[in-house]
Amino acid sequence: MKTILTLLLALNACTCFAQKATPIIKAHSTKAVIYVKYDQSNSVYQWHINPNVKRDVFTVGKLTKTTTVTFKTDSDSLIFTIKPGQKKDFIILLNDKDSCLTQVQSIETKSLAKRSPEIHDSIPFFVNQYNTNFLRVIFDRTDSLVLNFDTGANDVALTNDALKRKFRSRPTLYNTDYTLQIGSKLYTSKVHDIEMAGHETDGLLGWNNFDGMVVELNYDENKLIVHSNMPKQILRDKDYHAFKMRYIDNKPFIESELQQSGTKAKNWFLFDLGYTRTVMLDSDLLKEAHFPTRDMTVLSKVMMHGASGNEIPVITADLDLLKIGNFTLKNVPIQVMQHANPMHGLNIHILGNDILKRFNTVLDFQKNVVYLKPNKIYDADFADQTKSGT
Repeated sequence: MKTILTLLLALNACTCFAQKATPIIKAHSTKAVIYVKYDQSNSVYQWHINPNVKRDVFTVGKLTKTTTVTFKTDSDSLIFTIKPGQKKDFIILLNDKDSCLTQVQSIETKSLAKRSPEIHDSIPFFVNQYNTNFLRVIFDRTDSLVLNFDTGANDVALTNDALKRKFRSRPTLYNTDYTLQIGSKLYTSKVHDIEMAGHETDGLLGWNNFDGMVVELNYDENKLIVHSNMPKQILRDKDYHAFKMRYIDNKPFIESELQQSGTKAKNWFLFDLGYTRTVMLDSDLLKEAHFPTRDMTVLSKVMMHGASGNEIPVITADLDLLKIGNFTLKNVPIQVMQHANPMHGLNIHILGNDILKRFNTVLDFQKNVVYLKPNKIYDADFADQTKSGT
């Protein structure tokens, strides 16, 4: 009986050890690829295997549901699922000798809903003639900057021109946290450099600076209001319509619908306050949906530029109808991307600020919901979409 008990304990110990064992994959090259599954698309990232790093970490970004991640080396691969806020370790055995501890993690779920006292910080917020929204911030307690609140961006990105003109010494990029005063509150963010941002701004303020909060954009009163908790009057306001928000490549998306010649195509659109046009459509997604682009009247062919200065050839055409929930916008001049989407291999559509500025907006980064309510410029004419720009 004693022998049987000893064997059972030993087997149980082995089982526990096996469950906790760190997965191992092999590699004979320092180059690897990471695929993150988002519904029908894979976001693709290039990865460098470095045996000199104690634990090399790849961050998936914010998730609202379990996602599949595939890590592929030149000779092996590992597939696993990761939940919101979860971390998973594995070992890459490089050239059969170097053990490289690697971690894939999702951003922790944040919420300031229980903060006391509550935060309700009102900040002047405007949209200029170029459709670029902007607000003023104090960088590192010293320098005054004008930044575009860009939900298509993460952290803070400053233009190379601003870095040369507005700072006595160039900030350390990428890995150093700096203090930002936005309204009466202090935030911290890493800083990146970019070639271009919205007209009349020094750079971009990414959405994740407000992660765990509720951000209200009141275009009627020119205010951006940061809340630690959702105001009850917003939830009671029946003019607001709620939209589920999901994150793809660490950026917020909501569902919208295109209509042309009786054909409907519903998809998830990047909610991009930094894109100054109406809508940017991905040509591959349009083909998959058998969308009748041939029926859209072509208004112009222009060259646009991304934040890095890259050229993006697009066709501007007239769309019959854009539906965002129950809201309908007719005869929308939209852009169709002619080349592959540069966003980590993803095929996506984009809602831009010439659409989004027409709604007083609440971005609930706690419960991952967007609330939209038509404002006083809801029926305003669209800006001229036939010129080149960003």
